Amino acid sequence: MKIVKTSDANFKNEFEELLLRGKMDIEGVTAIVSSLLNDIRTNKNSALKAQIARFDRWEPKDDSELLVNADDMKRAYGNIDSDLRNAMRLAYDRIKAYHEKLLPKTWMDKEDNGIILGQKVTAVDRAGLYIPGGKAAYPSSLLMNAIPAIVAGVKEIVVCTPTPDNEINELLLAACHLCGVTKVFKVGGASAIAAMAYGTETIPKVDVITGPGNIFVATAKKLVYGEVNIDMIAGPSEIGILADENARADYVAMDLLSQAEHDEMASSILITTSIDLANNVSKKVDEFLNTLSREIIARKSINERGAIIVTSSMNEAVELMNEIAPEHLEVMTKEPFKLLDTIRHAGAIFLGEYTPEPIGDYIAGPNHTLPTGGTAKFYSPLSVEHFLKKSSIISMSQNGINEIGKACALIAHTEGLTAHEQSVKMRLL
Repeated sequence: MKIVKTSDANFKNEFEELLLRGKMDIEGVTAIVSSLLNDIRTNKNSALKAQIARFDRWEPKDDSELLVNADDMKRAYGNIDSDLRNAMRLAYDRIKAYHEKLLPKTWMDKEDNGIILGQKVTAVDRAGLYIPGGKAAYPSSLLMNAIPAIVAGVKEIVVCTPTPDNEINELLLAACHLCGVTKVFKVGGASAIAAMAYGTETIPKVDVITGPGNIFVATAKKLVYGEVNIDMIAGPSEIGILADENARADYVAMDLLSQAEHDEMASSILITTSIDLANNVSKKVDEFLNTLSREIIARKSINERGAIIVTSSMNEAVELMNEIAPEHLEVMTKEPFKLLDTIRHAGAIFLGEYTPEPIGDYIAGPNHTLPTGGTAKFYSPLSVEHFLKKSSIISMSQNGINEIGKACALIAHTEGLTAHEQSVKMRLL
């Protein structure tokens, strides 16, 4: 791996390039995606089936073929190995328990003057989940998107997933059965986002769309935002690791590769105060690359988008990592919790040498749908709140409006809104 020091003359320029790691050329595909969206908005199922034939190489004979049979999902769940089924069930239970702790409650507060203020929390009626499919199907993504919606109380969950050559991943079907999802449609890419955003004769319009995808999916989500709500615009996966001289080089190296094997565009960045660790990690990465099933992908990611930065202090390391704002941040130092207060920007924070990022991908409990490309500075992980909306509650008593109404009317008068002013004044005693 490439090793740079903050003391190097050209470090600033190299770091600026690193900060551009998650930038996607959304503008470059916007025209293509807009055309696909408009076609489905106008022509619905006929356009949807034509796009499936174009991108997934099969053409549904009729509308019913778009929907996955619930019996097939049940069968898939029964067919998987019992150890895997138990592992998925454990993941389900842990994810559900964690997200239940995040659930906000409706509340009301009554003041002495009789005024009642509060907030009503209500789930959206219908959620649309986009789950990547084909060879890169991830049942864990189904769990991480469906369970928060279930906990939030969403009445209807719609899943869309691509099925190249009309083949659907059995593990994904099993995960759908585990979550009780029955409406699963065989459509992917921007086409799926359009179908869920606008609705077709077969796929119902949803209120919110969540889930990861490629640049076409990300662009489609950005374009339909406002028609529906979305979780975030997510880019390639990434990991940042803060480490001192106490960190194990083999742990750090393998954790860097755990993201590199996702995607050639994935980023793996180590920031450390130890030049010895930097050198040892670089050697271990080279050693481990040869053992990976996705070696070609991981090697390209490491060579083009991986980096090891050596700093003069841990404070400097933390500040650089805050600027990067990684999707996943591992802290592998002697006392990792001491750094927690100084970490401001990260999608998920993994503390200690026994907390590898993959434990969060699958089974720890927190969501693995996280902000990427530096957006952790202003986005949060997917949670139950993405499937909820909030309404303000206001109730005035006669005493209450008498107490604050005059000030309200004065502000309305100042803004020149006479009806606003009189609406309040006519209720005052």
